[in-house]
Amino acid sequence: MVRKTSRKPPRTAPSRGRATPAARRRPPTSRRAVSPTGDDVPRFSVAHMDRTAEPARDFYRYATGSWTQAHPVPADKTRWGAFNELIERNFRLLHGILEEAAALPRESPDGVARKVGDFYASALDTERRNRLGFRPILADLAAIERMRSNRDVIAMLARFHRAGVRGAFEPRVHPDRKQSSVYAVYLYQGGLAMPDRDYYLEEPFREVRGHYLRHVGRIFALAGDSPAESRAGAKTVLALETELAKASRRRAELRDPEKNYHPYSIEDLAGRYPHLEWPRYLSMLGLPPVPGVIVGQPEFFEALDRALPGHDLSDWKAYLRWQFLHEAASFLHDEVEAEDFAFFHRRLLGQDRPEPPWRRAATTIDRAMGEALGELYVRRHFPPEARSRMEELVRDLRTVFRERLARLEWMSPVTRTRALEKFDRFTSKIGHPERFRDYSSVRISRTDYLGNLRRASGFEVRRQLQRAGGPVDRAEWFMTPPTVNAYFDPSKNEIVFPAGILQPPFFDVTLDDAVNFGAIGAVIGHEITHGYDDQGRKYDASGNLRDWWAPSDAAEFTRRSRRIVDQFGSYEPLRGTPINGELTMGENIADLGGISIAFEALERRLADGRTPDGTHDGLTPRQRFFLAYAQLWRENTREPDLRRRLTIDPHSPGPYRAIGPLVNFPPFWEAFRIPPGAPMRAPEERRVSIW
Repeated sequence: MVRKTSRKPPRTAPSRGRATPAARRRPPTSRRAVSPTGDDVPRFSVAHMDRTAEPARDFYRYATGSWTQAHPVPADKTRWGAFNELIERNFRLLHGILEEAAALPRESPDGVARKVGDFYASALDTERRNRLGFRPILADLAAIERMRSNRDVIAMLARFHRAGVRGAFEPRVHPDRKQSSVYAVYLYQGGLAMPDRDYYLEEPFREVRGHYLRHVGRIFALAGDSPAESRAGAKTVLALETELAKASRRRAELRDPEKNYHPYSIEDLAGRYPHLEWPRYLSMLGLPPVPGVIVGQPEFFEALDRALPGHDLSDWKAYLRWQFLHEAASFLHDEVEAEDFAFFHRRLLGQDRPEPPWRRAATTIDRAMGEALGELYVRRHFPPEARSRMEELVRDLRTVFRERLARLEWMSPVTRTRALEKFDRFTSKIGHPERFRDYSSVRISRTDYLGNLRRASGFEVRRQLQRAGGPVDRAEWFMTPPTVNAYFDPSKNEIVFPAGILQPPFFDVTLDDAVNFGAIGAVIGHEITHGYDDQGRKYDASGNLRDWWAPSDAAEFTRRSRRIVDQFGSYEPLRGTPINGELTMGENIADLGGISIAFEALERRLADGRTPDGTHDGLTPRQRFFLAYAQLWRENTREPDLRRRLTIDPHSPGPYRAIGPLVNFPPFWEAFRIPPGAPMRAPEERRVSIW
């Protein structure tokens, strides 16, 4: 859904009849942020509103203006919004769990808590990390230095990838998109340390590239290189990564599942890219025998195959050494960790200072052993009644969407029948896995932070590799229980809601149905709609990538979805940098579908009396629904991070998610008496309506 504008007011493109969020009164980020503490809960509130704003002109400011004024970005964050408020509250809960786990006696029978506690203790032992310096990675750096020919690069990449270290490209194991019951091996472009290919190639990032060059040189110098060696190594790294960036596809191009699916036998793969020695690499990686793999971007691997013999071994040593140092930097001693923060956080994102050590440790553990930490979180903070209430909400929205599919006027009977067949096999998961992952084989030491991370990462790599070619585990989750997010999995045809998001402001048992349907109801509808967005619609009832649409229906879908591309492409959060309508198309379609489905579900409750049709705080249920939706997307973001998100994020910035669907939605116009011609009401010829 998310896994989210600037210190200055965001600049917008001409609205052409559409609203654009105004942030004229947004405070500077230097002010102290008011973040929730203790038992504070980030709920929906009419106090967040700015009633001096006109809903017909700037509904985002009307719904959230007081909050955005009072909540600048904290110094250790790059963005602050409703998601962040809940994420921080969850992390404070995790902090308590981690502190208790770290204090457990050695003889404690709770093996899960003891491993988590030892991992946490190792992360906070900065004194030991400072004494060790680079010693935790000296053996790996020495192995890179011992390389004697370009053929050794393949062996080193296999070593990297076995340990979960990135480099040159990315091997993955996922359900086969065209045979969803079986796990397949995918090979994807990669190998870049900066966030995206555009950082290496596009004019807006020219200054960033200069800072990156100096940063790489400083890391090499900290690792013992002379000034001349550091400068030369940094130039080599930037040149090699730029070569890979030129061969990489743009983010919007990566969204097309059909165009990123190219199955090859191992023999064919070896013949196409001979210098990459695929049989040798896959064997050294530890992959079980498989008949073939799926290449995402063939042209990238053609370029990599040329680059391997085309560069001196010394170039590859510099590149691999940098990749390893970069991956390890934030887990080593203070000096190198500070240099890593200075570029990748302060320079790239505008973050003023690091998060506290406990918070960084909790993030690392959630990523490395998330289901172990999540098991402890669920034990304490996810009551069974929350799952029951969510199941009821999901049923309400399922009913609405199915009936909508059955009567959709622009879809032909043959496509509608297949759409309903797919929806009838749609499932949901709520809260947490029924069975948590077993980490008992992972050795965790209180004195080896980086080693713990490497062993946990290696465990996960082996777990995934070993299942290649085998049956798909439909019980598996791809988010940890404390995660404030949700997702749709097209291969399993399912929506998933971790426990972390099932709290205010998304899901609040203390508030009325109107607020909950506008918040978590819209999120549920969003994930349901992903099954029928520009990507999800290409998967059939079994989760296989297959064209099941009549040509005329596919053409009509494309015509309607182009309107949403044009709409969001007209919004310009930063001067000269509009939202990429192609990249964000799927999320924008899902937002529009989500609010429409959730609103109809609320209307049914109002009609049958399950929800009282009275006012609260002088607002009707329908008005509270739309306010709750808009308040989900309240946020302030530092300009460098906003620029990064506009480059890589398939989600539009929050203020535009708040208003983008509403300008197309007649019930919103009625609820707030939005007249024709107002910015918050799209003219009929540009109105978007899909699901």
